[in-house]
Amino acid sequence: MWPAPPTSTLSHLIADAFHSLAPSRWLIADPEARRRIFPGYFRLIVAHGMAAGLVHTTPSRDAVALWQPAGPGAPGPEPGYGQQLAAATAPWTGRFAVFDQALEEHHLAILAVVPRAQGQGVGSVLLNARHRDLDRDGVPAYLEASSPRARDLYQRHGYTLRPDAPFCLPGGGPPLWPMWREPSSHH
Repeated sequence: MWPAPPTSTLSHLIADAFHSLAPSRWLIADPEARRRIFPGYFRLIVAHGMAAGLVHTTPSRDAVALWQPAGPGAPGPEPGYGQQLAAATAPWTGRFAVFDQALEEHHLAILAVVPRAQGQGVGSVLLNARHRDLDRDGVPAYLEASSPRARDLYQRHGYTLRPDAPFCLPGGGPPLWPMWREPSSHH
């Protein structure tokens, strides 16, 4: 994979890829406000991924995968995250805080492909690259699918639904599908 570009490039890529998803509409119903707010929110997520996780992207910057370490000893949010979140997401900060809390114990990966490149295998290339490393090291993977289409993609890559799938975001929010992938011995 290629070296990661600046966080602003990746945050805009993720914001574009996630713009129309149900959880995104749950966070901010107004599409124009969502378009303004999302890059700042995802800049925080990308910065954490670049500091504490692993980031893969494509040469054309039309897809990105962020993988965060999890479990005991995994790094948490940076000091001052709450203030940064408020600055990036006001006046929807409360909604984003609820979203972050709902995913806090779970969310370990982000796979984002801009709409014009979806369905062309770009996401599969990024998944396969990471899975080779995980398989070699005997490490499982966890993620949440935010749409039935994403859920089906992950199932094709060896992920299975967790027993608690799906769970819904608070207040009658949309479903997310927690998924698990055991390492393969065929690497």
